[in-house]
Amino acid sequence: MVSSSGTAAGTKHPVRTAAQVVGVVFLLVGVLGFIPGITSNYDTLTFAGHESEAKLLGVFQVSILHNLVHLAFGVAGLALARTVSGARSYLIGGGAVYLVLWLYGLVIDHESGANFVPLNGADNWLHLLLGLGMIALGVALTRGRAVERS
Repeated sequence: MVSSSGTAAGTKHPVRTAAQVVGVVFLLVGVLGFIPGITSNYDTLTFAGHESEAKLLGVFQVSILHNLVHLAFGVAGLALARTVSGARSYLIGGGAVYLVLWLYGLVIDHESGANFVPLNGADNWLHLLLGLGMIALGVALTRGRAVERS
């Protein structure tokens, strides 16, 4: 038996699985950003702004706001992965958000008040890869398939 999403009954559409995996990864990253040791310079973690010298895995500049955004993005991914159209929207829309964030990170001065998330060079390039990867997953996993609109 085939469901309206084009998958056999009892199987999950690949785009839903991809959105769940991405959501779980964002949740994990958000939690890890609050763990001293995994986040270096944890004592400098600020709510927002470029003054935070805390770095996830010693590389990616984070703040409390940055970690909360990762947690929220993870929750959104899990919630939207319940349907094929939601999962596709999450991956493509979220990927677009990350591409905008990449561009933002390229044009702002990392030492200015405009760097409120905060972002560093490593974050910028990770955001580019995330944006392209999420959009590619959303498009490739639904190409040529009817997307359910529930």
